[in-house]
Amino acid sequence: MTTDAGIDVRPASGHTGAEITGVDLAGPLDDAVVAAIRAAVLRWKVVFFREQRLDHAAHVALARRFGKPITLRSRGKASPEGFPQVETTADRLELAGRYGMNRDEWLERRRHTLLRGWHCDHGARVDPPAATILRAETVPPYGGDTTWSNLAAAYAGLSEPVKRFADGLRAEHRLGVGYQTRPGPDSYIRHLQDHQVASVHPLVRVHPETGERLLFVNGYYVEQILDVSRAENSRLLEMFVEQATRPEYTVRFRWEPGSVAFWDNRATVHLAPGDTGHLDFPRVMHRVMLAGDIPVGVDGRPSEAITGSPLHSDR
Repeated sequence: MTTDAGIDVRPASGHTGAEITGVDLAGPLDDAVVAAIRAAVLRWKVVFFREQRLDHAAHVALARRFGKPITLRSRGKASPEGFPQVETTADRLELAGRYGMNRDEWLERRRHTLLRGWHCDHGARVDPPAATILRAETVPPYGGDTTWSNLAAAYAGLSEPVKRFADGLRAEHRLGVGYQTRPGPDSYIRHLQDHQVASVHPLVRVHPETGERLLFVNGYYVEQILDVSRAENSRLLEMFVEQATRPEYTVRFRWEPGSVAFWDNRATVHLAPGDTGHLDFPRVMHRVMLAGDIPVGVDGRPSEAITGSPLHSDR
C-alpha cells in the first residue's frame, strides 16, 4: 500500500503491525511523510523500519517530529551521556548484580509467568508515555524477538455483555506486582518500597486520537481490579489479560541492526524476549518515549495517581 507521501506501508499481520519502506528516518522528514507515519501507527498500533542509520541525536530529533520526548530522571551506565531522553536497554544487564542476584534469577523473579511479562511502558504512572521509538544497535544472530498485541482489537473481540461490564471497571497499576520475592532479605523489594509508583486506571481506556476503546490491562503492572472480591479478581484478571494477548491480536518482529519499531503505547502491550538469557550474544537497544496524557475511561473519568510523580517531557 503506497501512500500519497510516497512511502510503502505493508501490514505484518491481520490486526497488528506494519512494515514501512521508502523513508530515511535520519534525514529531514516533510510534513506529509510524518502524517503518513502517524496514520500508520494509529491504524496498525506498531510500525517497523529496517536498515536505518540513526544515532542518538537523530533518534531524539525523529521523536520530536511526533511529540515531546520524555527526559528520564535516572538511567543505567549503558545509556549515553548528553542525551537524557535516550535509554539503553543493555542497562537491564546491570540490575541483577545491583540487587544481589545473577541474571537468570533476576529474569525469573521479574517475569515468573508468561502473562506477567506483557506490559505497556511505564504503565503504573498516571500519565504513561503515548509512544515509544526503539532502535536496534546490536542483536543476537537468532532469538530476541519482540511481540506486540493490539488492545483495540482485544476490546472489540469481547462479547457485548462483557464489554459493558468492563467499561465500568477500574484497576490499580503498581510497579513490581509481577516480582516474585526472594526468601530472606530482598534489596529489590526495598528499592520498590522507596521508589513506588501506582495509579488507578480505567480498565477500558478511550484513545485520545482515534476514539477507540482499548482493553487497558496487562500482567506486569495490574494485580487488582477495584471493588471486586479477591476470588473474582483472580478470575477476571486472568480472563482480561488472556484476551489482551490472544495470538490473533499479536505481531512478532525479528530485529536486525538498524531496525526501528515505533508503537502506540496507549493501544498496545508488548512482550520483551525471554529466549536470550542463556545465549552469549549482546543485545543493545535504545529507546525514546513520547509524553502521554492521563487516560480517560468510557465514563469520562480520568486516571488517578496513588503514588509517584508524573513523567517529564522536553520543553
